[in-house]
Amino acid sequence: MSKHIQPASASTAGTSPVATPVTAMTVRGAKGARKLTMLTAYDYPSATLVDQCGIDMILVGDSLGMVMLGRDDTISVTMDEMVHHCRAVTRGTKRALVIADMPFMSYEPGVETALTNAARLFQQGGVRAVKLEGGREILPQVQALVQAGIPVVGHIGLTPQRVAALGGFKVQGKTAEAARRLMDEAKALEDAGAFCIVLEAIPAPIASRITAAVGVPTIGIGAGSDCDGQVLVFHDLLGLFDRFVPKFVKQYANLRDIAAQAISEYRQDVENGDFPGTEHSFRMPEEENAKLDND
Repeated sequence: MSKHIQPASASTAGTSPVATPVTAMTVRGAKGARKLTMLTAYDYPSATLVDQCGIDMILVGDSLGMVMLGRDDTISVTMDEMVHHCRAVTRGTKRALVIADMPFMSYEPGVETALTNAARLFQQGGVRAVKLEGGREILPQVQALVQAGIPVVGHIGLTPQRVAALGGFKVQGKTAEAARRLMDEAKALEDAGAFCIVLEAIPAPIASRITAAVGVPTIGIGAGSDCDGQVLVFHDLLGLFDRFVPKFVKQYANLRDIAAQAISEYRQDVENGDFPGTEHSFRMPEEENAKLDND
């Protein structure tokens, strides 16, 4: 068990168990000691909620393009949009390590582009780590960011920014050759300085092999239970996204239905004249009201 953080217990559910901020070093040190938790958040209220529940890492994902902005993919998300949402999330976070996705083409062109854009996410967005999708082709960027003092999270397997090249949202590493490539990429990312690696949509046996082979934590999403931690999208976990539920998602609540019921009840109350009631209205002294009748 890491000496820096204690996991939330049933008696402390809903509140952050320890105020000590989580850092990249904390996360790396948890390898083999305890399971890590990561959730996405895109705004102040969701960030405060996730943070208060003791989640280790908050990812401001470029998935905001789909779940917050209604787009069909993550590719069109811009740096300005990422900075905007990162600012909101970091305002609501006291303990969790806030990580930002570097959006499409904000790092692929080369080291200087990656450094410039990561600096914006740090200085303007307030995050304390960035996540890059890809393997060997982005190792120079990972190394440069780490050398500049910017902690990096790797991301291999299904990389949503490259869905066009991958032929859609498909499981990766299903052949021995593809699995070996993923294992090599994970080791290369560790050697480049990544402090943890997200494994997305990878067969569980391959994710298990990768987890055992690298010395940094693996964070799974659709990669089985042997990873060092797990990440889910906030809206998927709570049943707020209306289009589809990925196979790897466990919905812990269906808040969309609960919210729809509440909104419908509000509409009915207004239409029936039941809201607002006297308890929701402001009063004034009767004698002052009476004076108006004499005007």
